[in-house]
Amino acid sequence: MGGLEQTFVAETFASNWIAPLGPQVDAFEAEFAAAVGAPYALALSSGTAALHLALLLAGVGPGDEVLVSTLTFSASANPVVYLGARPTFIDSERISWNMDPDLLAAALAARARRSRLPKAVVLVHLYGQSANIAPIQALCGRYGVRLIEDAAEALGASYGARAPGTLGWAGIFSFNGNKIITTSGGGMLVSNDGDMIRHARKLATQAREPAPHYEHAEIGYNYRLSNVLAAIGRGQLRVLDERVAARRRNFDFYRRALGDLPGLEFMPEAPWGRATRWLTCITVQPELLGVDREAIRLALEAEDIEARPVWKPMHLQPVFQDCESVGGAVAADLFERGLCLPSGSSLTEADLTRIVAVIRRTVGG
Repeated sequence: MGGLEQTFVAETFASNWIAPLGPQVDAFEAEFAAAVGAPYALALSSGTAALHLALLLAGVGPGDEVLVSTLTFSASANPVVYLGARPTFIDSERISWNMDPDLLAAALAARARRSRLPKAVVLVHLYGQSANIAPIQALCGRYGVRLIEDAAEALGASYGARAPGTLGWAGIFSFNGNKIITTSGGGMLVSNDGDMIRHARKLATQAREPAPHYEHAEIGYNYRLSNVLAAIGRGQLRVLDERVAARRRNFDFYRRALGDLPGLEFMPEAPWGRATRWLTCITVQPELLGVDREAIRLALEAEDIEARPVWKPMHLQPVFQDCESVGGAVAADLFERGLCLPSGSSLTEADLTRIVAVIRRTVGG
């Protein structure tokens, strides 16, 4: 926590306004929209809820296809299935580890020839780094397909002078406990389309019609954010730049301390923007380093230090085994060789030194 969270929460308790909605929610939406440069923002109970509403309002329904980045967490694809649609997974490129625009172009062209275009593209910005949005945005515009940006991991990053999550038709953010700022649980939906955000706001509040009684003309959801959690979010938003600086310091420490090891490489920073380094990720070439990714992970675990493999691609997940994928070898390779190192904003130099010592001892370097 940054310090101001308690002040805003105290204001909330003093006002006795605890339930979902309220002045803290209104303020959080306005301040978040200003921070990322989006005209409209809607605070919700999770990033998954935001993606679900975005897909629903993009017209996704039973039998439709949605193209999704394969190298991601399952929450990027699950809402597609909620709506009875099917995800098709697009492989990564190696510059940013995000969706490959060339593979997306091929997939869209093939579907256009069959007159079966997907309803949407879900573009994930991975591990605090923006995907190459411009060519993907252009492709979606050319084919008339909604672009939804999953920026759950990329708050504070940049794509040129813009924030990822603000260039597509809709963008989603997450404030889960592991994100760069947190409300413990929560998310945000942003868009340039004010009508869409207004409709999403209605759906998120059980789709109540403006009547003195409870009137419902469409199915709604209980997706609004608590006024208390929004107060925490307002405090967190004020230390976003500090959190980004802390994550980048972690990365710089690891790079200086481990960068000389042959066969150990760091996730690149793409030339089109600035990454937050939300997580510091490495890849390992066992034939050069002498050990594989798993040996390092287990050595850290033995010292009560948690590290995790890079996301297992969606096209390799049992739950999506019947779904189509376009490419997949790059994401599969990154999963096989990739490891996410401890990256919390509160890590001390002593913590980082201890982590590095375990790694160097494991590789004998």
